[in-house]
Amino acid sequence: MDWKLELVFVPVSDVDRAKDFYVNKVGFNADYDERVNENLRFVQLTPPGSGCSIAIGEGLNDAPPGTAPSLQLVVGDIQKAYDQLKGNGVDCSEIDIQDWGHFVYFHDPDGNKWAVQYMPYKQNA
Repeated sequence: MDWKLELVFVPVSDVDRAKDFYVNKVGFNADYDERVNENLRFVQLTPPGSGCSIAIGEGLNDAPPGTAPSLQLVVGDIQKAYDQLKGNGVDCSEIDIQDWGHFVYFHDPDGNKWAVQYMPYKQNA
């Protein structure tokens, strides 16, 4: 039996602002946006090529905005990812080159932490 992680809830204070950030600045796909009732709104966003999405919204959980665990995206070209983020106005770090990978870091408007990783020496397991 496969166990797949396909959805991670990211607590935000302003759903429209967060959706705009993730879609128009970071480049996620807007998959679903539904107001179920006056207390519940579900928005699903997916990074291109990812099998895992994030969910933002209203009434989804009790976590305070900005308290998602550190999240990480993996890319095949860190320079291209950095250029895309910077070009779209995301306040991100410079490329951090470590022995175990190259990274770019950023926060969403609520302070949820993201890392973008490129693994130049990745070997097939």
